Amino acid sequence: MGTKHVPYGPYERYFKRPIDFFCSLFGFIAFSWLYIILMILGAIFMRGNPFFIQKRPGKDGEIFNLIKFRTMDNRMDKNGNLLPDEIRLNRYGRFIRKTSLDEIPEIFNIIKGDMSLIGPRPLLVQYLPLYSEQQSHRHDVRPGLSGLAQVNGRNSITWTKKFEYDCEYVKKITFLGDLKILWLTIEKAILKQEGISSATCDTMEDFNGHN
Repeated sequence: MGTKHVPYGPYERYFKRPIDFFCSLFGFIAFSWLYIILMILGAIFMRGNPFFIQKRPGKDGEIFNLIKFRTMDNRMDKNGNLLPDEIRLNRYGRFIRKTSLDEIPEIFNIIKGDMSLIGPRPLLVQYLPLYSEQQSHRHDVRPGLSGLAQVNGRNSITWTKKFEYDCEYVKKITFLGDLKILWLTIEKAILKQEGISSATCDTMEDFNGHN
């Protein structure tokens, strides 16, 4: 992964992780009622398990189990293959994705230490060998519930631009910078619901190492 990022200041070195832990724990306690409601609704509209668990690479590329609320059901064709995303993304799934409520269970990943409140979003494991040396530095820090790329276009920007934002964040992590990203996440991603889809896909096109 090239030269590893070294924490440059006391915030990243000593305070970022404790802040992540206590804020996430408080958030879970304060919004446990919402969590329970979404579990029940998810079980109904997804016809079973409301959770989506998938392996993702975290800090230093270490694999962990990301947990989210499911936004796509498991409908299959007659051959047993999953139907396309745009078909399995039902009305309820679109709603919780637009409002970012599907991300709520990641609080447990933050409490556990797999993730941070702010950082590069955890992507698919199969993308790991496709990154350039520069892009791979996104894994020098814990992945985030939200990040610089999420408040600057989210899925409406190219993969190249996303990784530029990720690497920009890794090079300069500050408390005030994280607060700004957190505020912009609430404003843009949650309230205004910007950048949820790409121009050609309901979610985001796969990364192939070039786009």
